[in-house]
Amino acid sequence: MVTQSDGNPLQKGHDVEANLQSIEADENKPAAAPPSGLWGYLCHYGHKVVVAGRIELQGISPIPVKERTVTKTLNIFTLWWSMSCNILPITFGMLGPVYGLSLRDSCLVILFFTLLSALLPAYLCTLGPKLGMRQMIQARYSWGRYIISLPVLLNLATMTGFSVIIVITGGQCLSAVANGHLSISVGIVIMSILTLIISFCGFTTLHMYERFAWIPAVIAIIVAVGCGGKYLHLQTPPADPPTPQGILSFAMIVASYMIPWACLASDFTTYLVPSTPSWKIFTYSYTGLALPTILLMCLGAAIQGAIPSVPAWSEAYNETLVGGVLQAMLAPAHGFGRFLVVILSFTLLGNLAATSYSITLNFQMLAPVLFKVPRYLFAVILAAILIPVSIKAAADFFDSLENFVSLIGYWSSAFLGVVMVDHLWEKKGDCDRYDLEAWNDASKLPWGVAALTASVASFALVIPSMDQVWWQGPIAKTTGDLGFEFAFVVSGLLYPPLRMVEKKISGR
Repeated sequence: MVTQSDGNPLQKGHDVEANLQSIEADENKPAAAPPSGLWGYLCHYGHKVVVAGRIELQGISPIPVKERTVTKTLNIFTLWWSMSCNILPITFGMLGPVYGLSLRDSCLVILFFTLLSALLPAYLCTLGPKLGMRQMIQARYSWGRYIISLPVLLNLATMTGFSVIIVITGGQCLSAVANGHLSISVGIVIMSILTLIISFCGFTTLHMYERFAWIPAVIAIIVAVGCGGKYLHLQTPPADPPTPQGILSFAMIVASYMIPWACLASDFTTYLVPSTPSWKIFTYSYTGLALPTILLMCLGAAIQGAIPSVPAWSEAYNETLVGGVLQAMLAPAHGFGRFLVVILSFTLLGNLAATSYSITLNFQMLAPVLFKVPRYLFAVILAAILIPVSIKAAADFFDSLENFVSLIGYWSSAFLGVVMVDHLWEKKGDCDRYDLEAWNDASKLPWGVAALTASVASFALVIPSMDQVWWQGPIAKTTGDLGFEFAFVVSGLLYPPLRMVEKKISGR
């Protein structure tokens, strides 16, 4: 490094020349020998394989401006489109009739609440290129260096739960095609291993895969609707008129599908050129998320409503749930229909791979010591978690789905209420107000007490508004589940005064 203790320019020139000679000498040194021992050799040659395979080595540290070079903005559209264009939204849409809603009522709820809740992830996507930071790293500027670990832990649980749902759905499809000769458990293992390969490689491989993954998905879904569409009008009307409780509880399911994407939104845009227009990123993200989700959730509601009227569908549903119904719908296509069900199961990898990629990053944020573990190794750990948990949860799939998804919206809404208010109020919506050098410095970041207090305090109104199997609050008995709405609004309203108090006490 050039010394600055002496103001003599000749001395400075001498120092620079010495440094250049030192650098040249270092470059001419022979390569260091691999570390001794088995573990040393594995690390050394494993690193060479990673570099040769163009596997992403970048972890959670901010992406330097010079490395934000991706100009294909359309990639963000194809990524969200591929993540949404698969049978997962169909599975969520099938819950509409479970809440006593007709096809029309289910579709109206899906339409309005998808359009509303997709705004959050689409907006946060626009911050990735400007800050070069992963989504939960951005949240440190309101939640602090250490308290952020709590939302990160909840986010890990949420994304892992989604991954469990996805691999179970894929396992059901593969089992349905094999007529029972391949168990759902084996299907789960296959889906988990394929996910490991994509998420292990990282950002470039992920975007390359997502660029084309939606094409076979669209073809297979269109053929499935063409084969089974003549039965979709045979809707079994609900026994009773729709209730506010049923409408808002299903709305909670729809919002809980969309809102959590906001907790990982900018993970997929950090490599875009910083000058990329925000309106373009927002439009691509919003359209890629909302459009396929609305169409496929409505299809799921239509399928669920027709199942009681179609004996073949009902029998297949009782055997392998979603996979069985898709197999029954494609039965007229015979062998080609089975092939398409396999394609449909693999289209879930578009969602699963992107979610798993964010999980590997969130693992690094959980504790300081984990930052030293390479990102790609967490992909292996995730696969080891997914397989046994998914096999266990597959026994009561829809109960697991309903109970899990219903809880997501509460914490994520409270968390995002704070993050959005901090960006729009504290930072005035200006990314230049972020001290990018402070991302990992606890002394320069807020304590996070204001964010935590605002989120926790919001549950004083959230809990009475919850409508779950195990708890129905007094407000929810009258209005239905309003928990995620109150969580977002109340935490956002409480944060500014609490943040001002925190700033006055802490001085930062």
